[in-house]
Amino acid sequence: MTPSADLLVAQNVGFYLIAAVMVLGALRVVTTNNVVHAALWLVVVLSGAAAQFVLLAAEFVALTQVLVYVGAVMVLFLFGVMLTRAKIGAERELNNKGWFLGIPVSVLLLVTLVIALNDGFGSERMPVDVAPMDTAVVSDQIFGPYLLPFWALSFVLLAAVIGAIVLARRD
Repeated sequence: MTPSADLLVAQNVGFYLIAAVMVLGALRVVTTNNVVHAALWLVVVLSGAAAQFVLLAAEFVALTQVLVYVGAVMVLFLFGVMLTRAKIGAERELNNKGWFLGIPVSVLLLVTLVIALNDGFGSERMPVDVAPMDTAVVSDQIFGPYLLPFWALSFVLLAAVIGAIVLARRD
């Protein structure tokens, strides 16, 4: 075996290990009865997505994933949970009475997704000889045309944080 073949095997093993942790975390997000624990399991899932980007040699996207989703969004989510004064312990009343209807609906959505992806992409394969992109090129492609929406979202998140602080200090 060549060194590149050994690397490919290691990447596949890493992918499946990280994917297994992500699936376990996703199952725990929807099965736990504690809202804070569900948020922490969501951190595991989002961190797994960042780890997958590292395996793809997309470190910039992985770092953005960690900063934006694992950092900012999860802090805002936990801050919102804390401000609602929800019970922190396990709650049995969180589950909907018709939860069992979600199983066939999710299976139907999975089958629809697989059919749509197979129909759309079929036997296409990723090109092997693509040169890696520079971080500056990736950031220019992301923030060039989308700079104004990015700033607008930043101001919305800033307003949400300030509003949450004002609501919390009002007591």
